[in-house]
Amino acid sequence: MRSSRWFVYLFLAFILVGPVVEAQTITIPRLSLDFEQSDKPKEIVSAIKIVIAMTLLALAPSLLLAMTSFTRLVIVLSLLRQAIGVHQAPPNQVVVGLAIFLTFFIMQPYLNEINEKALQPYLAEKISQDQALDGAVKPLRTFMLKQTRKKDLAMFLSLSKAPRPQTPDDISLVSLVPAFIISELKSAFQMGFMIYIPFLVIDMVVATILMAMGMMVLPPILISLPFKLMLFVMVDGWSLMMHSVMKSFN
Repeated sequence: MRSSRWFVYLFLAFILVGPVVEAQTITIPRLSLDFEQSDKPKEIVSAIKIVIAMTLLALAPSLLLAMTSFTRLVIVLSLLRQAIGVHQAPPNQVVVGLAIFLTFFIMQPYLNEINEKALQPYLAEKISQDQALDGAVKPLRTFMLKQTRKKDLAMFLSLSKAPRPQTPDDISLVSLVPAFIISELKSAFQMGFMIYIPFLVIDMVVATILMAMGMMVLPPILISLPFKLMLFVMVDGWSLMMHSVMKSFN
């Protein structure tokens, strides 16, 4: 009976409110995209620039994450979660969110330099678009060169068959970005290996004790997981982990 009464109330409210909503004029913005023939080269070039800019905006998150410290951070945090043995705690949203905020913290000096030397002058119309782009890429190039191994960079430079760069500014981003990503992956897996060692020792000790007691049917993870969590909390693992990861970028 109660559900039927609520249904009647909602139906009456819809009848009473409907004409009022229809009586009001609602203005909705309209966006139109037209394709017309043009004999002016400048208009064609402008249209091509707009298409390229929209494409870059769609790829901007992936490009920026690949050129920052996000790769190493998210891999290390994921390996830490697997080493402890809790595959869903913290969840993926927390891991990615923490990696993003740590990325902003690490990249803050470079982002400030981009803002001061590229974004603000461009908004004030003091420099051109090409100059702003060069000014924005320069701090990112400095960061990537600092974290990239010479061996990886030399490999991609040799594979590109391009002339040997004389200065760091002559290194193409096409060669620098993949070399930087490979170096970040190697650093992340090296840190993950060091993270796995103490938890692996706990698993081996627990498994050995259970076998000695004849409890072979009992999964060792059920016993070792509380000990790993207790050890991680007692040594203040999150603070030590964040401190080590942040120091690895210095």
